[in-house]
Amino acid sequence: MKLKSLEHSPQVYARLWGGLYLLVIVFGGFAEGFVTDKLVVAGNVAASAQNILASPGLWSLGVAANLFVVVFAVPQLWIEYLFLSKVNKPLMQLSLLLGVVSLAVEAVSKVFLLLILPILNNPDYLTVFDVHQVQVLANIALKSHNVAFNIALIFFGLACLVNGYLIFKSGYLPKLIGLLLQLAGICYLIACFAALFTPAFSNLLTPSILIPPLIGESTLCLWLLVKGVKSEHVVFRTTKDGGN
Repeated sequence: MKLKSLEHSPQVYARLWGGLYLLVIVFGGFAEGFVTDKLVVAGNVAASAQNILASPGLWSLGVAANLFVVVFAVPQLWIEYLFLSKVNKPLMQLSLLLGVVSLAVEAVSKVFLLLILPILNNPDYLTVFDVHQVQVLANIALKSHNVAFNIALIFFGLACLVNGYLIFKSGYLPKLIGLLLQLAGICYLIACFAALFTPAFSNLLTPSILIPPLIGESTLCLWLLVKGVKSEHVVFRTTKDGGN
């Protein structure tokens, strides 16, 4: 079956973009907002380990959801490129590079999540380490994931700044969505740098600073699903500042 080109089916691609974005938001929200919040107790290594061991199925679902986020984000990034490269190809190539780096780092970060349950469940470790030491090893894996994930979000935040500008200039999506996406990018950058270098300040910012990204990304996602994009002659014009 031959796929129709973007020029012939812009609304189909727009809704596919929105649908993939929705899957990223839902799976990411389930993994980080539900599973992690439910099982991981901040500052309590033993309680976190006990919760994970008590609910291995839920933990595994959360890890799987985290992996699916990366899987869904790859075609989403491709569709973003198809649309926004029509506005300014060099800038969208920069955004694509930032997105690829972000997804690559994020994919690696999930390796640490995959290690946590095997570490806690492996009886061989208890012949070398005591229970608390095994729990600390699992906690190190969790913290390693968090560090890598924040690094991935820094690149994603930069991509949001570029994509927000391209959406603002495009004319086929509301300018407000572009501005909201840029605000999301700024919030991601502040939140991630704070988490990496000033944890005490990060605790004051979180979760409030993540509300603008949720609003911005959800608005883009829902607009694409419900409204799609504007007329084809606007979508596929060649602009002076970009071109093909």
